Amino acid sequence: MAASPGRGKFSNYRERAAAAKVLVVGDVMLDRYWFGDVERISPEAPVPVVRIARTEDRPGGAANVARGVVALGARATLLSVIGEDEPAAQLVRLLAAEHVATSLHRDASLPTTVKLRVIGRQQQLLRIDFETAPSHEVLATKLADYERLLRDADVVVLSDYGKGVLAHIATMIERAREIGRPVLVDPKGDEYSRYRGASLITPNRNEFRQVVGRWSDEEGFARKAEALRRELELDALLVTRSEEGMSLFEATGTLSIPAQAREVFDVSGAGDTVIATISVLLAAGASLADAVAIANEAAGVVVGKLGTAVVQPHELA
Repeated sequence: MAASPGRGKFSNYRERAAAAKVLVVGDVMLDRYWFGDVERISPEAPVPVVRIARTEDRPGGAANVARGVVALGARATLLSVIGEDEPAAQLVRLLAAEHVATSLHRDASLPTTVKLRVIGRQQQLLRIDFETAPSHEVLATKLADYERLLRDADVVVLSDYGKGVLAHIATMIERAREIGRPVLVDPKGDEYSRYRGASLITPNRNEFRQVVGRWSDEEGFARKAEALRRELELDALLVTRSEEGMSLFEATGTLSIPAQAREVFDVSGAGDTVIATISVLLAAGASLADAVAIANEAAGVVVGKLGTAVVQPHELA
């Protein structure tokens, strides 16, 4: 595989990024953090006792992708479904504060997903998920809204966390491609046929292995990746590989980008940062190779932060 040469900096695209419009569609959640001190072990069980000092809420899932787009100076519109509950109200407040335009449909039968993380001494001690699988296709009647928002977007991001919002993802991809909009997909699960025809999908290494099986060497990895790209009729496939960097597969060739040599503090939300950065740069006119190289830098920044975080333009200088 060819290694990535030094490519364009984000500053080269910053002015055009300010005019970029990204439509983000997918599953949203509220990431809730409880920070505290650990000073003793519980007398009831061999577990630490955390004395909570403060709490913090952040938008998660597709909402984190949208806030990542805005943080880079572009405009984001988020289409999703939330419940009629306190976490939903908090999500609305947080997204408004971060200047994310929203089209959030309320469904009283669907509790808003919450991921609660307990942090002690800057380390995650426990994560508790509050989620309920939807009993119906929660965005089935909202395709008209999608098509309306689609026409004003430069790029579409479909952020799939398997919570039901993207039950009609094949139709969404088809509609976007019909009018010439690039479609980037952050996939979930092992049924990738529904992503057929997307411009780019961005599985991480474990997600990719779940779909194609194991490989023994780089040649085997590349062969499986290219076979999947062709089978799904994708313009490109990007596999994020943690400490091994990223590998981009296109019909014109393969690009291997080494990981940034930074201390990894928290990988949660790194995939959101990658796809958000690529979407902004493509909307700003960058080549896919440049966009991926800069997204790799962004991922190196965000894994050094705690929790679902975003990257600011000055951090990519």
